[in-house]
Amino acid sequence: MTHFTLTTDPTLGPIISAVVAVSEERALALSNAVQPVPQAKQVRALIDTGATHTCVDPTILRDFGLTPTGSTQVHTPSSGPSPVAMDQYDVGLAIFGRREDPPLIHRTIPVIGTDLSAQGIDALVGRDVLKDCVLVYNGGTGTFTLAF
Repeated sequence: MTHFTLTTDPTLGPIISAVVAVSEERALALSNAVQPVPQAKQVRALIDTGATHTCVDPTILRDFGLTPTGSTQVHTPSSGPSPVAMDQYDVGLAIFGRREDPPLIHRTIPVIGTDLSAQGIDALVGRDVLKDCVLVYNGGTGTFTLAF
C-alpha cells in the first residue's frame, strides 16, 4: 500500500497537490477527432471528510471546455435542510504526496463544480475518493498520512 505523510497547513489543514485533467474518455475522443487535448492543471486541494463529493473550482473546469455530464443534489453548510442541485463534470484526477511516491489516479471521476476561490484552494477531495484510502490526521504533530 502506497502512503505518504505531509505537514498540515496551519490555517487550512490537510492540503495536497493534485492534477486535474479531462477524463480519459474525453482525451481519447478529442484525439480521435484530431483536436487538441487541454493541458492538465496542477491544483491545490484540501482533503475534506465532510464533503461527499470531490469538488473543483469552475475556473479550472472552464479551461477544459467541459459541459456538465449531469447534476446531483448536495447539502452545503448554507443550504440548510434543502439540498441544492449542482453540476457534475467528468475529469481525470491524480493526487500526489512526495515526489518519489506513485500518485493515486482516477482516470475518470465525476466532480462538482463549485466556487472555492475565497478559500485559497482549487479543489476539495471528498469521500468519493477517500473511500479507497486510509487517512490519519495527527493534530498533535501537525501531520496527516494518506494511504491507498
